Amino acid sequence: MASRTLLEGEVKAQTEAHGYVLGVAEGEHLIHYRNPGSIIIKVDPIKGSKNVACGTQQVPIGAGIPIHIHFDSDEAFYVLDGSGTFILNDVRHPFEKGSTIFIPKNSWHGFANPDSELLLLWIVTPTGLDAFFRETCNRPGEPRRELTREQIDAISLKYGTKYK
Repeated sequence: MASRTLLEGEVKAQTEAHGYVLGVAEGEHLIHYRNPGSIIIKVDPIKGSKNVACGTQQVPIGAGIPIHIHFDSDEAFYVLDGSGTFILNDVRHPFEKGSTIFIPKNSWHGFANPDSELLLLWIVTPTGLDAFFRETCNRPGEPRRELTREQIDAISLKYGTKYK
């Protein structure tokens, strides 16, 4: 019995995620499908996290993030740089560098940044945003994917997201 418990513990330890440290420029680098902004996926199921995904997103001046909703995911942002307006359920909230934004699932939200480039740290649980980015964005140096609104809508619905 003790040997079985020990063996089960070894199997569990082999399948559990291990922590890691990434440098500033490390992670999976993608270029957004709508603009030339960089997305760097830092934490996700591919790297061993089953429950949370995290990364950074550069949003060029004026590009914003369109109003959308996540049906199954809570999301949080920390504003590393820039300023603008965050829209949550049709209410506009100004934000600046150092602001923290929390979005519970089933909340319409988006960003407007007419005067400032943004650098955002995003965290989402459960995962899925990372897979959406992989399916819609491209790696640096690759040609930009030309996706129709219908294609984006179909891909986003696969990951529990809908755009207005």
